Amino acid sequence: MSALSRARCMFRLKNLLEENLETLAAMLTSEHGKVRGDALGEVSRALEVVEFACGAPQLLKGEYTDTVGTGVDAYSYRQPLGVVAGITPFNFPAMVPLWMIPMALVCGNTFVLKPSERDPGAAMLLAELIESAGVPAGVFNVVHGDREAVDAILAHPDIRAISFVGSTPIAKKIYQQGSANGKRVQALGGAKNHMLVMPDAPLEATADALMGSAFGSAGERCMAISVAVVVGDETADALVAELTPRVESLSIQPGHIEGAEMGPLITAEHHAKVTGYVNLGVEEGAELVVDGRSFKHPDAVDGFFMGGCLFDRVKADMRVYQEEIFGPVLCVVRVSSYDEAVDLINAHVYGNGVSIFTRDGDAARNFVQHIEVGMVGVNIPIPVPMAFHSFGGWKQSLFGDHHIYGPEGIRFYTRVKAVTQRWHAGIRKGADFNFPQMG
Repeated sequence: MSALSRARCMFRLKNLLEENLETLAAMLTSEHGKVRGDALGEVSRALEVVEFACGAPQLLKGEYTDTVGTGVDAYSYRQPLGVVAGITPFNFPAMVPLWMIPMALVCGNTFVLKPSERDPGAAMLLAELIESAGVPAGVFNVVHGDREAVDAILAHPDIRAISFVGSTPIAKKIYQQGSANGKRVQALGGAKNHMLVMPDAPLEATADALMGSAFGSAGERCMAISVAVVVGDETADALVAELTPRVESLSIQPGHIEGAEMGPLITAEHHAKVTGYVNLGVEEGAELVVDGRSFKHPDAVDGFFMGGCLFDRVKADMRVYQEEIFGPVLCVVRVSSYDEAVDLINAHVYGNGVSIFTRDGDAARNFVQHIEVGMVGVNIPIPVPMAFHSFGGWKQSLFGDHHIYGPEGIRFYTRVKAVTQRWHAGIRKGADFNFPQMG
């Protein structure tokens, strides 16, 4: 199919996703547990990547140089890789696959999706919509399973590239094994995202931003803010006082309930893991200001619900600071200066997302330039780039050279072929045994 024909399939997919937005969001709520508003937001952000992919005929254009030498022209163009695969996590069962699928298909590849076995329904609905959009049979495929399916993808000789989003240990494994098998790999791993709160930050707006970014989707986001780094004890005292009643009064309900702010965790095992981290934080000496461990929903006592947890006076050597918890747990770390905050953040092994909340333009500009993190927000709590930019962290948050979607997505799912051509009328007689030169 031509690039234009592929783009028209993406236009139809965009329309179908808009028509089925409520259905897809309801599936996310029932399988994953996220509240309805968050589910709708997930699908809406996914749509941005589909919209970007509609412009592929422009994005896939190559370059041409006339007469690089006497009678010689040169040009380059992008070709698809062939069969590519995506391995996606449970926390965004629609959005993350749609970070990959439109980009891969519009570049001319076929795609194999291995969704999370914890909430696979969205992948099947996406497959139906992609087929209805006119994508030929066999171009988009879904395979279900766990480690066995992943290992098969890593080993299969026909799969040329793998996109992965998940935890850092698995991302590292995917990158190492996939690369060793000759595949191109982009593997997005874990995070420990910080928000630097300056003394001049607007208190209520900062607290609102922290609540949404730390406890939205029960903290099961790779871009969740899980650490507030606060400059000065006075600022920290005021912020903790502002946060405490908000965390205590979170509306924790099944996702379909109107007004719910936070739903359950994904599984009993994950609930136990997050609870274990809260226990560990208490043992390490952090001050547990709000304890959500004992929360039980009266109408779903066997559900995997957990209340919001707020730690204060967390230290950099504590595991609750160093490791990704992936749950509704917010840690407050107190520092004495802006420079100490920047050094603290830059020393962390993760470099996915970070934000600064301040009214000081000089501080914000310096922060953007010197912070060693891939995605930065200024008074923005969750700095996920729009689809016409690209998403990706630094350090242990990304393995591979390419970020996901946007212009980087086009580069990841294609390879450049350079052509230098001369026609017979311009050929000189006699063999030339020197390295070719133009002119």
